[in-house]
Amino acid sequence: MPQNRFDLVIFDCDGVLVDSEPLAAIAYHNVYASQGMLLPEGTIAKCVGMKQSDIIKRIAELTGHQLPDSAETGIWRETRRVFSQSLQATPGIEPLLDQLGAARCVASSSSLERIHFSLETTGLTGYFGNAIYSSSMVKRGKPAPDLFLHAANEMDVDPSCCVVIEDSPFGVEGAVAAGMTAIGYTGGAHTHTAHAQTLLGKGAAAVFSNWKDIGYWMRTTND
Repeated sequence: MPQNRFDLVIFDCDGVLVDSEPLAAIAYHNVYASQGMLLPEGTIAKCVGMKQSDIIKRIAELTGHQLPDSAETGIWRETRRVFSQSLQATPGIEPLLDQLGAARCVASSSSLERIHFSLETTGLTGYFGNAIYSSSMVKRGKPAPDLFLHAANEMDVDPSCCVVIEDSPFGVEGAVAAGMTAIGYTGGAHTHTAHAQTLLGKGAAAVFSNWKDIGYWMRTTND
């Protein structure tokens, strides 16, 4: 098995392990529309990497639309419906996980229920076992470092020996704040022209659009 120069690889889930961000955006648009609130195109893209409560706050700031508390439970229900129809793993992730020569875990802003559903739907559950950590387990979500530090502590690995793979600026920012190496991933369907440069600007050591290159970088790069 190829050796990895990091002791722990921390994967974000949405937009990294599973190609979920465009589907999640559809779910948010549908829920807000059911309340008579139409979200401008691109609104959810500005919230990628946040936990649900922070997304709802951010949407209110961006659009003035305040989702009623009674409608919040509908977000996961609609997301689950959309995911069950169309969610897929990101291309090439399984070969990388098969060959990964290091411990691995998931650290996601999503709820545990959503993470488990996403991994089960895409057949990735067996790669992580119980090493799954949600923002619900810590006080502050990304871009705070809390979730990444919690994951490293639970996995008994020093933060300096961890690499985090993230698709969102908030995630990269949180990983860097935790004293970890961050790799930006731009292979999801939600990637855009400035995506890579934005992640580099937040402190990503490198950015790649495919898992083969990420695997090679983790095995060979020494800077």
